[in-house]
Amino acid sequence: MRVFFFSILFCAAATLSAQSWAWDDGSTPFVVTPEAVVERMLYLAQPKAGERLVDLGSGDGRIVIEAAKRFGARGLGVDIDPRLVSLARASAKRAGVESLASFEVRDLFETDLRGVNVVTMYLLPEVNLQLLPRLIDQLKPGARIVSHDYDLGPWAFDEMMELALAEKMVGPLGRSRIFLWVVPADARGLWLSDLPTYGGRWQFEIAQKYQVLEVAARAGDASMVVRGARLRGEEIRLALSGAIGGKGYNALFSGKVADSRIEGNIRISDGENTKTLPWKATRQP
Repeated sequence: MRVFFFSILFCAAATLSAQSWAWDDGSTPFVVTPEAVVERMLYLAQPKAGERLVDLGSGDGRIVIEAAKRFGARGLGVDIDPRLVSLARASAKRAGVESLASFEVRDLFETDLRGVNVVTMYLLPEVNLQLLPRLIDQLKPGARIVSHDYDLGPWAFDEMMELALAEKMVGPLGRSRIFLWVVPADARGLWLSDLPTYGGRWQFEIAQKYQVLEVAARAGDASMVVRGARLRGEEIRLALSGAIGGKGYNALFSGKVADSRIEGNIRISDGENTKTLPWKATRQP
Protein backbone atom coordinates (compact mmCIF):
# COMPACT_ATOMS: atom_id res chain seq x y z
CA MET A 1 0.00 0.00 0.00
CA ARG A 2 1.37 3.38 -0.91
CA VAL A 3 2.02 5.76 1.99
CA PHE A 4 0.95 9.35 1.44
CA PHE A 5 3.54 11.67 2.90
CA PHE A 6 5.33 14.97 2.36
CA SER A 7 8.44 14.79 0.20
CA ILE A 8 11.04 17.53 -0.05
CA LEU A 9 11.25 18.92 -3.55
CA PHE A 10 13.47 21.65 -4.91
CA CYS A 11 12.41 23.09 -8.28
CA ALA A 12 15.52 24.36 -10.03
CA ALA A 13 13.69 26.04 -12.90
CA ALA A 14 13.24 29.76 -12.40
CA THR A 15 9.56 29.53 -13.27
CA LEU A 16 8.98 27.29 -10.27
CA SER A 17 11.48 28.63 -7.76
CA ALA A 18 9.17 31.36 -6.46
CA GLN A 19 6.33 29.09 -5.44
CA SER A 20 6.41 27.29 -2.14
CA TRP A 21 4.56 24.14 -3.14
CA ALA A 22 3.58 22.01 -6.10
CA TRP A 23 1.55 18.90 -6.79
CA ASP A 24 2.25 15.81 -8.85
CA ASP A 25 -0.68 13.69 -10.03
CA GLY A 26 -2.76 14.58 -6.97
CA SER A 27 -1.74 11.60 -4.87
CA THR A 28 1.39 12.86 -3.14
CA PRO A 29 1.97 16.52 -2.25
CA PHE A 30 5.47 17.88 -2.74
CA VAL A 31 6.64 20.68 -0.50
CA VAL A 32 9.54 22.93 -1.33
CA THR A 33 11.79 23.11 1.71
CA PRO A 34 13.75 26.38 1.85
CA GLU A 35 17.50 26.21 2.35
CA ALA A 36 17.05 27.94 5.71
CA VAL A 37 15.03 24.97 6.97
CA VAL A 38 17.54 22.43 5.66
CA GLU A 39 20.34 24.34 7.36
CA ARG A 40 18.57 24.36 10.70
CA MET A 41 17.55 20.72 10.49
CA LEU A 42 21.19 19.78 10.02
CA TYR A 43 22.21 22.22 12.76
CA LEU A 44 19.98 20.38 15.23
CA ALA A 45 20.92 16.92 13.95
CA GLN A 46 24.69 17.59 14.14
CA PRO A 47 25.71 14.71 11.84
CA LYS A 48 29.35 13.70 12.06
CA ALA A 49 31.76 12.34 9.49
CA GLY A 50 31.12 8.64 9.01
CA GLU A 51 27.75 8.65 10.75
CA ARG A 52 24.69 7.24 9.00
CA LEU A 53 21.78 9.52 8.14
CA VAL A 54 18.43 8.43 6.70
CA ASP A 55 15.95 10.91 5.23
CA LEU A 56 12.43 9.48 5.15
CA GLY A 57 10.59 11.00 2.19
CA SER A 58 13.77 12.46 0.72
CA GLY A 59 12.33 14.13 -2.40
CA ASP A 60 15.16 15.76 -4.35
CA GLY A 61 17.66 14.58 -1.72
CA ARG A 62 18.94 17.93 -0.57
CA ILE A 63 19.20 16.99 3.12
CA VAL A 64 21.23 13.86 2.37
CA ILE A 65 23.42 15.74 -0.10
CA GLU A 66 24.07 18.66 2.26
CA ALA A 67 24.90 16.29 5.12
CA ALA A 68 27.45 14.57 2.89
CA LYS A 69 28.96 17.81 1.56
CA ARG A 70 29.19 19.69 4.83
CA PHE A 71 29.69 16.95 7.42
CA GLY A 72 30.93 13.87 5.59
CA ALA A 73 27.94 11.85 6.77
CA ARG A 74 26.89 8.72 4.87
CA GLY A 75 23.28 9.25 3.88
CA LEU A 76 20.37 7.29 2.45
CA GLY A 77 17.26 8.97 1.10
CA VAL A 78 14.12 6.91 0.57
CA ASP A 79 11.09 8.00 -1.43
CA ILE A 80 8.21 6.21 -3.14
CA ASP A 81 8.45 8.35 -6.26
CA PRO A 82 11.03 6.98 -8.77
CA ARG A 83 11.25 10.37 -10.47
CA LEU A 84 12.41 12.06 -7.31
CA VAL A 85 14.90 9.30 -6.59
CA SER A 86 16.38 9.74 -10.07
CA LEU A 87 16.55 13.50 -9.53
CA ALA A 88 18.30 13.04 -6.18
CA ARG A 89 20.87 10.64 -7.64
CA ALA A 90 21.67 13.10 -10.42
CA SER A 91 22.01 15.93 -7.89
CA ALA A 92 24.36 13.86 -5.72
CA LYS A 93 26.53 13.11 -8.75
CA ARG A 94 26.71 16.78 -9.71
CA ALA A 95 27.66 17.65 -6.13
CA GLY A 96 30.42 15.02 -6.16
CA VAL A 97 29.04 13.10 -3.17
CA GLU A 98 27.54 10.04 -4.88
CA SER A 99 29.91 7.82 -2.84
CA LEU A 100 28.32 9.13 0.39
CA ALA A 101 24.74 9.94 -0.66
CA SER A 102 22.52 7.16 -2.02
CA PHE A 103 18.81 7.07 -2.80
CA GLU A 104 16.29 4.26 -3.12
CA VAL A 105 12.67 3.83 -4.14
CA ARG A 106 11.22 2.39 -0.97
CA ASP A 107 8.28 2.57 1.42
CA LEU A 108 9.53 4.34 4.52
CA PHE A 109 7.87 1.73 6.73
CA GLU A 110 10.12 -0.90 5.16
CA THR A 111 13.30 1.07 5.83
CA ASP A 112 15.67 -0.54 8.33
CA LEU A 113 16.78 2.09 10.85
CA ARG A 114 19.05 -0.13 12.95
CA GLY A 115 22.50 1.40 13.27
CA VAL A 116 21.33 4.78 11.95
CA ASN A 117 22.61 7.85 13.80
CA VAL A 118 20.31 10.54 12.36
CA VAL A 119 16.78 10.36 10.95
CA THR A 120 15.29 13.38 9.18
CA MET A 121 11.72 13.64 7.93
CA TYR A 122 8.93 15.90 6.73
CA LEU A 123 5.86 13.70 7.02
CA LEU A 124 2.20 14.06 7.86
CA PRO A 125 1.39 14.00 11.60
CA GLU A 126 -0.38 10.65 11.42
CA VAL A 127 2.61 9.11 9.65
CA ASN A 128 4.92 10.39 12.38
CA LEU A 129 2.76 8.63 14.97
CA GLN A 130 2.82 5.40 12.98
CA LEU A 131 6.61 5.62 12.80
CA LEU A 132 7.07 6.30 16.52
CA PRO A 133 7.28 2.64 17.68
CA ARG A 134 9.74 1.85 14.89
CA LEU A 135 11.96 4.79 15.82
CA ILE A 136 12.04 3.75 19.47
CA ASP A 137 12.59 0.05 18.74
CA GLN A 138 15.30 0.33 16.09
CA LEU A 139 17.37 3.40 16.95
CA LYS A 140 20.07 3.21 19.59
CA PRO A 141 20.42 5.68 22.48
CA GLY A 142 22.01 8.89 21.27
CA ALA A 143 20.50 8.73 17.78
CA ARG A 144 18.90 12.00 16.69
CA ILE A 145 15.53 12.49 15.00
CA VAL A 146 14.72 15.79 13.31
CA SER A 147 11.25 16.57 11.94
CA HIS A 148 10.02 19.58 10.00
CA ASP A 149 6.70 21.07 11.17
CA TYR A 150 5.21 18.04 12.96
CA ASP A 151 6.05 16.43 16.28
CA LEU A 152 5.91 12.87 17.60
CA GLY A 153 2.76 13.14 19.71
CA PRO A 154 3.36 11.69 23.19
CA TRP A 155 7.14 11.88 22.87
CA ALA A 156 8.06 15.40 23.98
CA PHE A 157 10.80 17.00 21.91
CA ASP A 158 14.24 17.82 23.33
CA GLU A 159 14.62 21.02 21.31
CA MET A 160 12.49 23.09 18.93
CA MET A 161 13.36 25.96 16.62
CA GLU A 162 10.85 28.21 14.88
CA LEU A 163 11.55 30.55 12.00
CA ALA A 164 9.43 32.88 9.90
CA LEU A 165 9.15 32.03 6.20
CA ALA A 166 6.92 34.36 4.22
CA GLU A 167 6.95 32.02 1.21
CA LYS A 168 5.65 28.98 3.13
CA MET A 169 2.11 28.15 2.04
CA VAL A 170 1.78 24.52 3.21
CA GLY A 171 1.43 23.32 6.79
CA PRO A 172 1.77 26.15 9.33
CA LEU A 173 1.57 29.17 7.04
CA GLY A 174 4.45 31.62 7.07
CA ARG A 175 6.57 29.74 9.57
CA SER A 176 8.39 26.46 10.11
CA ARG A 177 9.04 24.50 13.25
CA ILE A 178 11.94 22.08 13.48
CA PHE A 179 11.90 19.48 16.24
CA LEU A 180 14.75 17.41 17.70
CA TRP A 181 14.57 14.22 19.71
CA VAL A 182 17.55 12.32 21.12
CA VAL A 183 16.78 8.64 21.62
CA PRO A 184 17.14 7.99 25.37
CA ALA A 185 18.85 5.12 27.12
CA ASP A 186 16.82 2.91 29.43
CA ALA A 187 17.44 4.32 32.91
CA ARG A 188 14.50 2.72 34.67
CA GLY A 189 14.89 0.84 37.91
CA LEU A 190 16.64 0.94 41.25
CA TRP A 191 20.28 2.03 41.15
CA LEU A 192 22.77 1.66 44.02
CA SER A 193 25.98 3.59 44.55
CA ASP A 194 28.57 3.70 47.34
CA LEU A 195 29.94 7.04 48.54
CA PRO A 196 31.47 6.23 51.95
CA THR A 197 32.40 9.82 52.80
CA TYR A 198 28.91 11.12 52.03
CA GLY A 199 26.28 8.91 53.61
CA GLY A 200 27.52 5.52 52.47
CA ARG A 201 24.99 3.72 50.31
CA TRP A 202 23.04 5.91 47.88
CA GLN A 203 20.01 4.72 46.01
CA PHE A 204 18.17 6.20 43.05
CA GLU A 205 14.75 4.92 42.08
CA ILE A 206 14.01 6.03 38.53
CA ALA A 207 10.78 5.95 36.55
CA GLN A 208 10.96 6.98 32.91
CA LYS A 209 8.69 8.05 30.05
CA TYR A 210 10.82 8.56 26.96
CA GLN A 211 13.54 10.99 28.16
CA VAL A 212 11.53 12.38 31.11
CA LEU A 213 12.64 11.01 34.47
CA GLU A 214 11.01 10.85 37.87
CA VAL A 215 13.63 10.18 40.53
CA ALA A 216 13.50 9.42 44.25
CA ALA A 217 16.89 9.44 45.98
CA ARG A 218 18.33 8.56 49.37
CA ALA A 219 21.78 8.94 50.91
CA GLY A 220 21.98 6.33 53.65
CA ASP A 221 18.83 6.87 55.71
CA ALA A 222 18.28 10.43 54.51
CA SER A 223 15.88 11.35 51.74
CA MET A 224 17.30 13.79 49.20
CA VAL A 225 15.45 16.46 47.25
CA VAL A 226 15.78 15.93 43.50
CA ARG A 227 15.96 19.41 42.01
CA GLY A 228 16.54 18.38 38.44
CA ALA A 229 16.95 15.31 36.27
CA ARG A 230 17.94 15.08 32.64
CA LEU A 231 18.47 12.18 30.25
CA ARG A 232 19.86 12.96 26.81
CA GLY A 233 20.79 9.83 24.91
CA GLU A 234 23.06 7.92 27.29
CA GLU A 235 23.98 10.96 29.37
CA ILE A 236 22.23 11.38 32.70
CA ARG A 237 22.42 14.30 35.12
CA LEU A 238 20.80 14.44 38.57
CA ALA A 239 20.85 17.53 40.82
CA LEU A 240 20.14 16.76 44.49
CA SER A 241 20.07 18.60 47.80
CA GLY A 242 19.71 17.42 51.37
CA ALA A 243 21.24 16.85 54.79
CA ILE A 244 23.88 14.16 55.23
CA GLY A 245 25.11 13.59 58.76
CA GLY A 246 23.44 16.79 59.89
CA LYS A 247 25.13 18.90 57.22
CA GLY A 248 23.54 20.33 54.08
CA TYR A 249 24.89 19.40 50.67
CA ASN A 250 24.21 20.07 47.01
CA ALA A 251 25.26 17.34 44.62
CA LEU A 252 25.36 17.05 40.84
CA PHE A 253 25.66 13.51 39.49
CA SER A 254 26.76 13.20 35.85
CA GLY A 255 27.29 9.94 34.02
CA LYS A 256 26.68 7.66 31.09
CA VAL A 257 24.09 4.89 31.17
CA ALA A 258 25.42 1.67 29.64
CA ASP A 259 23.37 -1.49 30.17
CA SER A 260 23.15 -1.89 33.96
CA ARG A 261 25.90 0.56 34.90
CA ILE A 262 26.29 4.29 35.20
CA GLU A 263 29.79 5.72 35.27
CA GLY A 264 30.68 9.37 35.69
CA ASN A 265 31.37 11.77 38.51
CA ILE A 266 29.70 13.66 41.33
CA ARG A 267 30.35 17.29 42.22
CA ILE A 268 29.31 17.83 45.82
CA SER A 269 29.38 21.03 47.89
CA ASP A 270 28.57 22.02 51.46
CA GLY A 271 28.56 25.72 50.57
CA GLU A 272 32.19 26.18 51.55
CA ASN A 273 34.03 23.32 49.91
CA THR A 274 33.38 21.55 46.62
CA LYS A 275 34.75 18.17 45.64
CA THR A 276 34.54 16.14 42.44
CA LEU A 277 34.62 12.38 42.87
CA PRO A 278 34.12 9.41 40.58
CA TRP A 279 30.60 7.98 40.57
CA LYS A 280 29.47 4.49 39.69
CA ALA A 281 25.99 3.04 40.07
CA THR A 282 24.62 -0.43 39.32
CA ARG A 283 21.04 -1.29 38.42
CA GLN A 284 19.46 -3.92 40.60
CA PRO A 285 17.76 -6.94 39.00
